[in-house]
Amino acid sequence: MATYSRQLLSGSTNGRAILVAATATPGTTIHTAVSGTTSFDEIYAWATNTDTATLTLTIEFGGTTDPNDLIVKTLTLPANSPPIPVLTGQVLNGAVVCRAFAGTANLIIISGFVNRIAG
Repeated sequence: MATYSRQLLSGSTNGRAILVAATATPGTTIHTAVSGTTSFDEIYAWATNTDTATLTLTIEFGGTTDPNDLIVKTLTLPANSPPIPVLTGQVLNGAVVCRAFAGTANLIIISGFVNRIAG
């Protein structure tokens, strides 16, 4: 029987939002998935634009190849946005990395959690 546990995003410190510093690939680490192939990380994440101007965000999901690994490509986030869902339960494993980069550094933050499903 599978077990579920809620985890912090591995790129977070104590559950705090992750500042997207990268402006190109490879992006800032959001989460490194559980290793192996029998467990899975179901990822939920929200992005907030803290700037007074519209900004763009790209999320690399398990790799950096365009378009294969870009689960969110150049999403436009309005100025001073509330948290906007960008990952809504997509699943990774095998210790692959989910990363993000923005059009401008250090103005978008990402918050969220992982449901770890161990088989």
